[in-house]
Amino acid sequence: AAIALGCSIREQSRFARKNYFYPDSPKGYQISQFDEPYSDDGHIDLAAAGEADADADPAERAAPKRIRILRIHMEEDAGKSTHDRGDDSLVDLNRSGVPLIEIVSEPDLRSAAEAVEYLRVLRDVLVFIGVNDGNLEEGSFRCDANVSIRRVGDAKLGTRVELKNINSFRFVEKAILTEVDRQAAVLEGGGRIVQETRGWNETTGTTFSLRSKETAQDYRYFPEPDLPPLRLDEHYVARVRNEMPELPREKRDRFVKAFGLTRYAAGVLTQHPRVAAFFEEAATLHGDPVKVSNFVQSEVLRDVTTRGLAADIPVSARQIAQLLKMVDAGSISGKQAKEVYAKMRGTESAPDALVKELGMAQVSDASVLEAVVAKVLEANAKQAEAVRGGKVSILGYLVGAVMKETKGSANPAVVNALLRKHLGVA
Repeated sequence: AAIALGCSIREQSRFARKNYFYPDSPKGYQISQFDEPYSDDGHIDLAAAGEADADADPAERAAPKRIRILRIHMEEDAGKSTHDRGDDSLVDLNRSGVPLIEIVSEPDLRSAAEAVEYLRVLRDVLVFIGVNDGNLEEGSFRCDANVSIRRVGDAKLGTRVELKNINSFRFVEKAILTEVDRQAAVLEGGGRIVQETRGWNETTGTTFSLRSKETAQDYRYFPEPDLPPLRLDEHYVARVRNEMPELPREKRDRFVKAFGLTRYAAGVLTQHPRVAAFFEEAATLHGDPVKVSNFVQSEVLRDVTTRGLAADIPVSARQIAQLLKMVDAGSISGKQAKEVYAKMRGTESAPDALVKELGMAQVSDASVLEAVVAKVLEANAKQAEAVRGGKVSILGYLVGAVMKETKGSANPAVVNALLRKHLGVA
């Protein structure tokens, strides 16, 4: 995580005891890192305005906004407190002691929308490198939002308040906006902001006080006596750096530059690492990434389910590549390909075997299609005459009529050529 986010890695770091009393930490302290974390000084770049535009010139897009990362440190998890049971609070200690990393950003975010964008980019990076499943609901990816405001013209930010218990991107934005409004009302009423930790109640859409926020001095940090310093061997760090998977932004850029995808398509196909890998394998096997991209987006993605780092994709990349090669060869039409896909999903059946089983060979023999074309022209004499009179746009209607007559089995290119010949259209 630290390398992926551009952090410096310390050869030696230390663990410390963070002392506080709260029901979610019954032993009275939390093992963390304080003045010597294992990494610091990183960054995340947020998407620039216009980056999602399919035809935008990269040189004309605004530079991405860089959010500095102060540090990433390791610590043990505390318990989980639940405060939505009337007058009672419940404490679940099942996750106490589980190791985690905490990623601390500098106060560079200027809106609730930016905070959500930051979290989305961060989540994508962590999921693509395989260190986190990105699940907010189950708490494996969590966010504490520190909110402070200042009057227009002031250089210094006001007292910060920490928000906890936020389990979705939508609630992160709502909680921050709510807290900004609350702090503004306090200041406008002549009051002052107290440094504290507040919870988010998604039912009422309000924040509520949990405890006063201690400072570092109040935590009485001291070196953890039971753990030696952590030393990271330079060869180990180099190996992790060399084995770093491709990051999502880099992958999207490559899909655009090397595969010719639009930025929108590249964004859709890199929303999950397993989907991105599936698409890339199919594109490589088939040879036309754009054609594969269009089919995967229109047909396959609606059947894909993801959970954390896992994804259930109902067909293999090889099946999709073979299916589209049959369309390229004229063996089946694009419409028939969709029908074959519907039969193929959830099975290991080869597309060519399914085409045989369904009796679905595409008709490309002009002599066979001549009679169908003649029949359609006779039944649609008015439209045929309009085409002869110069309204070539109506030709598509006649092609559709032939395709309907042949139940989608006719080769559209051959049909188009036959109609033009019969109607005397160049």
